[in-house]
Amino acid sequence: MNSPKNIDPESLLSVLFHSPNATAVYQGEDIKILTANLAMLNFWGKDRSIVGKNLQDAVPELKGQPFVDILKGVWYSGETYIAKNCSAFLQKDGVIQEFFFDFEYKAILDEDGCIAYILHTASEVSERMEALRLAGEKSLVENNLNEKLLAINEEFKVINADLLSKNEELITSEDNLHKLISLLHEQQQLFRIMIEQSPVAMATLKGPDFVVDVVNQHVLDIWGKDRSVLGMRLADALPELKDQQFLDILKNVYETDQPFYGKELKALLTVDGETLERYLNFVYQPTNGLSKEEKLILIVATDVTEQVNSRKAINEINTRLEIAMDASRLGSTEVQLATGKMESTDRFKMNYGFMPEEEFCYADLFEAMYPEHRDRVKALVQQAIRTNGIYSTEYPVKWRDGSTHWIQAHGRPRYNDLGVADRMVGMTLDITDRKLFEQQKDDFLSIVSHELRTPITVLKASLQYLELLKDKPYSNLHSKMINQSLRSVEKMNELVAELLQIRRLTEGQLEIKKDWFNMFDLLQHTCDHICFEKEYQLVVSGNQTASVYADEHRIDQVVINFVNNAMKYAPMSKEIHLNVEVLENQSVKVSVRDFGIGIEQEALPKLFDRYYRVSHSGKEYSGLGLGLYICSEIIRKHEGQIGAQSVVNEGSTFWFILPNGKLSD
Repeated sequence: MNSPKNIDPESLLSVLFHSPNATAVYQGEDIKILTANLAMLNFWGKDRSIVGKNLQDAVPELKGQPFVDILKGVWYSGETYIAKNCSAFLQKDGVIQEFFFDFEYKAILDEDGCIAYILHTASEVSERMEALRLAGEKSLVENNLNEKLLAINEEFKVINADLLSKNEELITSEDNLHKLISLLHEQQQLFRIMIEQSPVAMATLKGPDFVVDVVNQHVLDIWGKDRSVLGMRLADALPELKDQQFLDILKNVYETDQPFYGKELKALLTVDGETLERYLNFVYQPTNGLSKEEKLILIVATDVTEQVNSRKAINEINTRLEIAMDASRLGSTEVQLATGKMESTDRFKMNYGFMPEEEFCYADLFEAMYPEHRDRVKALVQQAIRTNGIYSTEYPVKWRDGSTHWIQAHGRPRYNDLGVADRMVGMTLDITDRKLFEQQKDDFLSIVSHELRTPITVLKASLQYLELLKDKPYSNLHSKMINQSLRSVEKMNELVAELLQIRRLTEGQLEIKKDWFNMFDLLQHTCDHICFEKEYQLVVSGNQTASVYADEHRIDQVVINFVNNAMKYAPMSKEIHLNVEVLENQSVKVSVRDFGIGIEQEALPKLFDRYYRVSHSGKEYSGLGLGLYICSEIIRKHEGQIGAQSVVNEGSTFWFILPNGKLSD
């Protein structure tokens, strides 16, 4: 009885796929599964491999639950079994979970009226049961509150009505939830499209591992990567970020939910195997997803490498310009012609005797300028404005301390959009030293002309006189003219020698040949020409064993110059004292002292300057003013020191110190 026959496949498919719910067909008292549609397989958490198996074997987790027994009862009785809100424990994703179903077990008869198979239809109502549970809990809470708040005014009746309304809303929340999820998916898709089509570099990173979720081509171009990075951890997609700051910044943004704004941050990125330095403006913006794992960080970036490099190049050019201007002592300014306000460099202010922190305006410039030059300079400025040309001029200025300085100035106007000159850009250079040098050069040429003219005139006169005496017998007059000529030639030779030495000094070609020699011995034999004339007496004293490592010829030249100056400027001092001493640091000091009229204190610092010639009580002396300068350069090349002391009407002492001295055995 109830012996099953083979079911017609087409009839079975018609039964299954016309069912509005999850459907399965069983046969026999062991409840063999003939077929099941996809919805039923999903409820069981199985695939189609279970078709043909007994339900107990196919879904072992049903053991201990009533469903197999109920099915057997239907098979034997032929009575349909209907259940509502029935609990079932099924395995899903490897975990046994509780679900709720409405289902029906219906016996299907064959043509003979025998039970041929059982049709199982079901629908899951877990969400409805959860809603009912929540509604029950809410109802219980409301009842408890109603019992405790009976004394509260009518206002709470409105609240109760609202709670009832919420309860009704909860029943329909399932449908609304599906709608919201559908809307969310639509928004996510729209969000992806917006990112991919954005004109700026954009990407999203998902979860705490910063998985690359969405990218557009602009961000891939910056990274130097292709779309294969999608789904990869950022640290794996861009391994070059390991020792850079970006991953730490992302971690902080993820943990704090605070956005990060980066401006011109440097990133080292590997593109085609080459490490490139790029500068980026970017934002890391956190966004909350449906779950923590879906939390996103939105990246919006702009590659500003070209702008940064351009600015660096401009800054480098400006730095070089500032260095060049500072090295050349050039000052620059821009004058607002309408207001006289000036934006000046420190050097520009200093050229006019102002401190860098002081205010300096156009009026101050002309106030510092000597009055006789103001109109001329203003006229040059106006001419430059009319012709859009450059004015160039030189003028003296008077500092607030009373000192005079010379300025070389250049300037050019700048014009606004209306073609009106509203600014003047200017450059200045303090040329005081050059002016002084030019003056010294003019004075020097005048001195050379004067000094050479005298011996040449004497020589010419002597030779002319000798020409007249050439046919006469030799006499004392012949000797006198010849000696006079020789002295003139010697004088010219000395002047030429000084000029040659100053040229070698200027060109750095003054040769120094060092060796050990006894300084006391040099002083004793240095001025034999003076001792021979017997007009002056040289008194040599001091340490007789002092030796120095120096150029003996050059040091002898210095001593001779000191002695000659003593004879020249202190002719009444018939004794000239020469002294040598060894200092504590083994340096050797040599002094030449006279007992003449002395030198004024204000002149002492200038004695060793080039072309300087001291005057005594209005007297002028012959010479080029180079002797002491040459002496100072010789001692400087020996890394020594040179100086002078003097007291008016008591005499002067010139001295020098040489290092590397020692005492001879």
